[in-house]
Amino acid sequence: MDRSILHVDINNCYASIECRLNPALKGKCVAVSGNVEERHGIILAKNEAAKAMGVKTGETIWQAKLKCPELVTVPPHDDIYLRFSQAAHKIYDRYTDRIEPFGIDECWLDVTCTRRNIKEVADEIRETVKKELGITVSVGASFNKIFAKLGSDMKKPDGTTVIGRNDFKEKIWCLPVSDLLYVGRSTARKLASKGIKTIGQLAQTPPGSLECWLGKWGIYLYRYANGLDETPVSLQGDEKVIKSVSNGTTAYRDLENDSDVKVLTFALAESVASRLRKHGLKALGVSIGIRDSKLRCFSRQCKLSVPTSDGVKIAQTAFELYKKSYDWSQSIPIRSITVGTYELCDERFAYQLDFYTSPKRIEKRESINRAVDKIRERYGYSAINRAVVAADKEFFRFDARIQNEVHPVGFTEN
Repeated sequence: MDRSILHVDINNCYASIECRLNPALKGKCVAVSGNVEERHGIILAKNEAAKAMGVKTGETIWQAKLKCPELVTVPPHDDIYLRFSQAAHKIYDRYTDRIEPFGIDECWLDVTCTRRNIKEVADEIRETVKKELGITVSVGASFNKIFAKLGSDMKKPDGTTVIGRNDFKEKIWCLPVSDLLYVGRSTARKLASKGIKTIGQLAQTPPGSLECWLGKWGIYLYRYANGLDETPVSLQGDEKVIKSVSNGTTAYRDLENDSDVKVLTFALAESVASRLRKHGLKALGVSIGIRDSKLRCFSRQCKLSVPTSDGVKIAQTAFELYKKSYDWSQSIPIRSITVGTYELCDERFAYQLDFYTSPKRIEKRESINRAVDKIRERYGYSAINRAVVAADKEFFRFDARIQNEVHPVGFTEN
């Protein structure tokens, strides 16, 4: 028997919740946006009225207001959105214990256990969310997760789309290949260069060719396009495996020299290291991502000889990667930085030291880090800082934002 998989997507999540809680916004073009003064002035979400005027997520506020002068912008309220998300999960829980979140506003549900018509279950969930929470969801229903996700995007807002084993070719093979989950812009460009522009063309391409062009990921995409995805929906509450920890921010002003970059790199690395230690992890890889004032991006990464959860080691490695790669001769200031770690391992695991590494030095630094963690736990994160950071008074204007706003989004989970 085919599985019954739903993908439930809260329509325009942030903006819908803001309109639900503030009756004065009813009937207006509304967008949730960042703070212009903090150089986070982009559109995070928009309601249907703003969408109809051409407002897009990710564009700047001034660009959005050129299209829609009457646009009303409101700041994000993450705690409220989380409460609505949790309330929606309680509704889903009435139907199944296989609930796999895909962000705060999306979930996969395996409702095979209900033994009911899949469309009836999807419509019932839509109506229940609308009645109890006052917001709408779109639902995709299919026999696998990939097609269910595709379906939830096809009828918005407040619609149900069923993609069955017998009709998926006529329903989705005509769609752009970029609509398929996990096909990003870079992959879409590579496929387009080979004449593959639709999901159907992808599905009919020999898997060996796709593997040659895209590596093993090409095989996955071939299976997805042909409806062969058998990935299960995780049980609610299943522990996720943390695969990487990172932290990034846009500075209040453009960074114009190595000293500016060093301060922000050390601040971000310290946050990343603190979170690694909190979860009992160490990292074997360090990465840095740079975006300049012209919004051009690049990233670099490297492996360490010994795993670490030390902020200084992570910062020094990231800063070296930056120094080797960034050319100031073009005089293009840096707008934002992200410091990351990957190839994580349990801090208790034994590992082989190299010839030049002093065990005593590592032990001493870890002892200092544990003491720092205890101070921060008791008196707050900003109670103690590295000297390189504390020496730059301007840094403290955005220190709290690095720790509080960016802090929760740095995990990549399996």
